[in-house]
Parts: sequence; C-alpha cells; structure tokens
Amino acid sequence: MSDVTLDATSAPDPSSESETAEGADAVSREHLIVIIVLIVASFVVILNETVMSVAIPVLQVELGVPPSSGQWLTTAFMLTMGVVIPLTGFLIQRVPTRTLFIAAMFLFTTGTLIAFVAPGFEVLLVARVVQASGTAIMLPLLMTTIMTVVAPARRGAMMGSVSLVIAVAPALGPTLSGIVLDHLGWRWIFGLVAPIAIVALVVGARFIVSVAESTDARIDLLSVPLAILGFGGLVYTLVALGKSAESGSQVPLWVPAVIGGVAMVSFVWRQLVLQRTDRALLDLRVFSAGQFTLAMMAMILGMMTMFGTFILIPYFAQQVLEYGPMKTGLLSLPGGLLMGLAGPLVGHIYDARGPRVLIVPGTLLVSAGVWALTVIDAETPMWWLLVANTVIFAGLAATFTPLMTSGLGSVPAHLYSHGSAVVGTFQQVAGAAGTALLVTVMTIVAARSTDGGATQAQGITDGVQSAFTISAVLSILLIAVAFWVRKPADAPATH
Repeated sequence: MSDVTLDATSAPDPSSESETAEGADAVSREHLIVIIVLIVASFVVILNETVMSVAIPVLQVELGVPPSSGQWLTTAFMLTMGVVIPLTGFLIQRVPTRTLFIAAMFLFTTGTLIAFVAPGFEVLLVARVVQASGTAIMLPLLMTTIMTVVAPARRGAMMGSVSLVIAVAPALGPTLSGIVLDHLGWRWIFGLVAPIAIVALVVGARFIVSVAESTDARIDLLSVPLAILGFGGLVYTLVALGKSAESGSQVPLWVPAVIGGVAMVSFVWRQLVLQRTDRALLDLRVFSAGQFTLAMMAMILGMMTMFGTFILIPYFAQQVLEYGPMKTGLLSLPGGLLMGLAGPLVGHIYDARGPRVLIVPGTLLVSAGVWALTVIDAETPMWWLLVANTVIFAGLAATFTPLMTSGLGSVPAHLYSHGSAVVGTFQQVAGAAGTALLVTVMTIVAARSTDGGATQAQGITDGVQSAFTISAVLSILLIAVAFWVRKPADAPATH
C-alpha cells in the first residue's frame, strides 16, 4: 500500500467554508442601501395610518364636522389602502423598483403637503386618500425586496427590521399626534412629516436601484374593477359596521356587503383562471403553501387585537379617565419603543431557533395583556394601562416577524410580490374587522347600560370591558394557531 501524504494546503478548512457560506449569504452594499431607504420611507408613511386616532376629536371641533364625518379621515385612509394593496403584486412585477418607489413617495408627499395647507375638511379628506395611495405600495415593496435579495438564513434578522414598520409605526402614531396637538396644532401632524418625506423621496431617487427584472405582463382590465369593488366593499362594510352602531349609517350596510361579496367571489374566480397562465392580478397560489395560510390566519387575529387596542384604549382614556391628547398618546409609547428594540433580536432568534420558540410565548403575552384590560374601570390607574399595553406589544413583537418570515419564506420566489400584497391586504382587512367588531360591541353594550340608568362613563366602561373580553377570546385562538407554525424549508424560496 502506498503512503498518501496529505498536504496542509489541500486539507479542507472548516472556518474557511463557514466564512465562504456567510459571504454567500451576505447582502450586497447596494441592496442594503435599498432596504434601509425602504424601511425608513415605509416607517414614515405607515406612521400616518394611526395619527388620526387621537386627533379626530380635536378636528371635529376645529373643522366643525360631526363625529360621523370626522371618522372618515381614518376610514377613507383604510379604504384606499384596502383597494390599492391588492394591485401591488402586479405593480411590483411590472414596474422597476426605483420607479415604483418614486411614484409611491411622490403620492404620499403630495398628500401630506395638501393636508398641511388644507382649508377645510373636504380637502383634508382628499389629502388622506392621496397619502394612502402611496402608503399602500410601500410595505409590499419592502417585503418583496427583502425576500428577493436576502438569503433564507438571514431573512429573520432582516424581517425583524420590518417590525419597525408594521407595528412600531402605528403604535407611535397616537403618541406623535398627542404631543403635536398639545403644542403645535393639528396641521403640524403633517407639517413635521412633510420634510422627512421629501428627504426620503430625494434620497430614494438617488440610491434605490431595481432589485429584480421587470416583466412585460399585461394587466387584466376586468380584475381591476373587481378588486376595487371587492376589497373596497369589504373594508367599507367592516368599518361602517362599527360606525353605524354608534351614529347610524346613511347607506344600508347590506348594499356594500352584497356588492363587495359578489365582486370578491368574481375576483377570486377570475384569478384562479388567470393564474394558470401566470396572468393573475393577485396570484392566489400563495395559499397552496400551508405555512403561508397558517401565518395569515395568525396575522389576522394579531392585527385585529392590535388595531382594536389602538382604538379602544385612547377612547376609554379620553372619555372615561378624561386624559388629554398628549397623555393619551403616551400610553402607546413604551410598547412601541419596546417593539422597535426587540425587532432585530427577534429576527436573530428566528434565524437560529425557528418561529415557535418566539410565537408561542409571544401569543401568551398578547393574551395576558388583553385579559388585563377586561377589568379596567373609572378607577384604573395609568400604570395599569401602560403595563397591559406594553405586554401586548411585547407579545406582538415576538409574533409578527416570525409569522411574516415563515409565511413568505414558504412561497415560491416568483410569487413573492403576490405574497407581500396578500400580507398587506390582510393587514388592512383585519384592522378594519377588529375595529368594527370591538367598536360595535362597545357601542351596543354602552347603549344598553345607559338605557338601564348607568352614567355615560359607566356605560362606556361596560362597553370597553365587553369589547376587550371578545378580543381576549380571539387571543386564545391566536395561541392555538401559534403551535402549528413552522420554519419553512429553504427550497421553496429558490426555485
């Protein structure tokens, strides 16, 4: 037998292989700049979704509009988002990243400037619609970009940054609004955001590059009005349901419900036919991935809880505890900051350990925080609301990033844009559904209590307690779904 001499230079070096693997997974500097700009821009635009929750009572006085009209500043924003987001799957595939970013930020910036100088309610309402048109594009664009340029092993950490957008921005909206209202007036809610939006637009136009090849797919003209009527009708019905319980509705709820339902069924049928030839406006094959479907179920329950909390806690604090705008807005600040700090850590844990180690305890925290809110009354101290709210957001911080990463990671790469559009659409529908459900329960119970002789404050307290009880029950369902979420294999993301 001949001796074999193994030269040191020919021996495999484990550390070198590890460094090579890490290098292969690294995000290029060019793509990292794109992601950072998109995160900052998305944070700014999503922030505006909830700034009106504290400002509406002030605007009703200063602009001389009734509550039923004032609520449309939020309703129209959500409705526009619900209509535009389903179209983003097609837009992201057809329009280059840089061009789409510039269009989205231009719309948002224009809407913000119009809102700042709006002479009355009608112009302000139009400005909110223009803002929402740009906002709707940003989050799907951000998520699709991350899924396209970031390797599976690093997606958790990168998607952790998205929690800054999906949860922290809406959480900080009421805080920003409350501080501005107390010191500067409602116009400066938009006046302070406008310069930041302009800078983001200029920087993005300079540094953002297209991260994927655009296709020449033609838009299906029939799918567009079906999407507008279907998703728009659904969101309008859900939002109007909550408002009609409080102040009545000028349009019978069955009208948008029927129109939206028929259009939605037609839209789904149309997409199932078109996706056979890859021509769908919103490709529903994303739901063939079981983990994506589970993640969306959990996302719906989590978003219903989060947006319900956004609405009920400020309302209870102002109407029962008689807090001012600034003090009310500060209730969401600790939770929002915690989510921002926890986002990157949650992402790293996901990459190392998978989703269940995060989602299960996260959903337990959400449930604990909501159950704590079922016992609030006129004597509840501010610290109780702060702690309960912070616990809820700590749980959501551990839940949203794993859900988005595992859900989108289970979708084939060529469907990333459609998966991102579905995530964005579900967020709006779930937010509208959670708001409608909890506001309706609160209003009905409060009316019955006051009819029975209770004071208005006691009636609102009874209504809020009942609404949070419903939310707490939903949180139990969220826990049940959490146990089924798994980390997807890398394979679907690469073929």
